[in-house]
Amino acid sequence: MYVGTYTSAEGGGKGVGLAEYDPRTGRITGRGVLTGVGDPSYLAAHPDGRTLYAVSEREDGAVTAVRLSDRTVLGSRSTGGAAPCHLSVHPGGRWLLSANYGSGSVAVHPIDASGALGERTDLVTHSTPPPGPGQQGPHAHQVVTAPDGGHVLAVDLGTDTVYTYRLDEASGRLTEVARARTRPGAGPRHLTFHPGGRHAYLANEVDDTVAVCAYDPGTGRLTVGEAQSTGTGSGTNHPAQFLVTADGSHAFLANRGHNSLTRYAVEADGARLRLLGTVPVGGDFPRQIAFSPDGGLLFAANQRSGTVSVFHVSEGGELRSAGEPFASPVAVCALPL
Repeated sequence: MYVGTYTSAEGGGKGVGLAEYDPRTGRITGRGVLTGVGDPSYLAAHPDGRTLYAVSEREDGAVTAVRLSDRTVLGSRSTGGAAPCHLSVHPGGRWLLSANYGSGSVAVHPIDASGALGERTDLVTHSTPPPGPGQQGPHAHQVVTAPDGGHVLAVDLGTDTVYTYRLDEASGRLTEVARARTRPGAGPRHLTFHPGGRHAYLANEVDDTVAVCAYDPGTGRLTVGEAQSTGTGSGTNHPAQFLVTADGSHAFLANRGHNSLTRYAVEADGARLRLLGTVPVGGDFPRQIAFSPDGGLLFAANQRSGTVSVFHVSEGGELRSAGEPFASPVAVCALPL
């Protein structure tokens, strides 16, 4: 497991945390730190499992590649924007996509045969529509490839919009083909697809709601449904990230503020979420959640408590704590491999 942090934050980490976990018990054991990457707040692995990628969430944003066999840093490249907070590898393994939160833009970098990154091939800034209520500008928060592989979607909290692009896999250029608006002031943060590929679930950070979205693989068009409850009551809460089980039967949402995980049953082939309730996350401010590769464990990176919580996931969508959380300074991203 690799754990992202803020190295510049008070009490933050020294780099990417290294750990191992027992897939049966969920127990995490620390294995040191990978230094050489500043503010690695979000992590992603190449599909072949040989290279780790990290953002440097700083004003002068960058993305860094690390060879996992010997933990050698293969170099960094500028994202062309400020405060990159999310990245993902295109399924083909040849392109790295990153989202610059501070400047509201999406960058593309080529990945060579060694896993290293080349010079940026594109940078798209979300200049329209104008910022939503309470926002000063665009804030790209996530960039992800749809299950069809033909479209890249960027979620922008500042403009209340999800942008759909086609990625030219020869040139590494993005072309916008559609955009979907949320209700004003929703502040969309994170989108997760149902395995069926026809629906996705949107976590709205600002207004504490979620929405079921219909998705057309042919056109890349996303249609945002009605706002739904996170089940967290009337207190201050900021949804962070959705996960959907591999069989598409259940979904889980991380709640910062309420400090819980909302459980949903997924119905109607992905078209409906039914609220089942919430489970305490056992930490403060769960920033990101992830499944183990076999789906049997769920990990929650709790930023303010500096811990990673672990839960056993049952076939019926139940979550059961796997014991005391693992201490990791300013844990903002947990990547189990």
